[in-house]
Amino acid sequence: MLCIRSNTLDPAFNLATEEFLLDNKADECFYLYINRPSIIVGRHQNSLAEINVDYVKENNIDVVRRLSGGGAVFHDPGNLNFSFIMHKERNNTEGFKKYTRPILDVLISLGLDAKFEGRNDLTINGKKFSGNAKCLYNDKILQHGTLLFSSKLPDLSNALKVNPLKFQDKAVKSVRSRVTNISEHLKQPVTLAGFENLIFDHVRSLYPDSEIYNLSDADIAAINKLVEEKYGTWDWNFGSSPQYNFRKGIKTNGGFIEINLDVEKGMIKQTKIFGDFFNSRDINELENFLSGMPHDPKHIKEKLNSIQLDNYLENVSVEHFLEGLF
Repeated sequence: MLCIRSNTLDPAFNLATEEFLLDNKADECFYLYINRPSIIVGRHQNSLAEINVDYVKENNIDVVRRLSGGGAVFHDPGNLNFSFIMHKERNNTEGFKKYTRPILDVLISLGLDAKFEGRNDLTINGKKFSGNAKCLYNDKILQHGTLLFSSKLPDLSNALKVNPLKFQDKAVKSVRSRVTNISEHLKQPVTLAGFENLIFDHVRSLYPDSEIYNLSDADIAAINKLVEEKYGTWDWNFGSSPQYNFRKGIKTNGGFIEINLDVEKGMIKQTKIFGDFFNSRDINELENFLSGMPHDPKHIKEKLNSIQLDNYLENVSVEHFLEGLF
């Protein structure tokens, strides 16, 4: 087993590393990493329906889609992430329990009453500190999980606070649980770095063939290529969202506006705008103008700045109109 620790907080790079190891290393792997503030959405989720767009934008929070299913999770530098990449025949039928057991071993050794509960969660006193997900890829399985150690829980709550009335879709929805940080329950102080060392060393002790592995220059180049072509792109992180309908109403200086969008594979297929606004040109022109665009704030803002929006929505700025689109 190759045991690897990341030296970057870049979520796109770290998720790309998981896929690279899954696809390119014959050895089984254990990978530990920490990300800067980011939301990691499940493979089958509608990314926009999982995030508080305004909060994410204001706080420069990355949104990255992962390979595995399950719900969206918030990462920050107080959250440790672990990944097992194993041959399927060694997974047997134990599911999530097998690869969360080493985590529980360490926590129990620290005096915590940590448990595996439900389908894929780890808890302390009934509060969740770890969610886990997995995917099958050729002849391997990737199972990874989060470990809330000293995360900023208000940031987690705010980043994932979504108005459920905006979206109608069949995408997998995240289940919000009461969460807690591991550090709050420790009888003796332990740093995140110290906790990471305990996890790393314990996993190594369980696999006698394990060796510490550092990514080579060739590995890093291949991972960066994967970031450039996949994990760092709008197409993967938002355009891969399932079909959905979006609806939002906003009050503006020009009156009330209600915007309805049909979106498929991240592209706006149809737009309908209602309200008590005034206009000098047919609103159908604006609806047709928006249809065919990616449902992406940066792209839409750039296009709206190329027209005279006031002709369609008097006294409504581009910035205010954008609020109604997300």
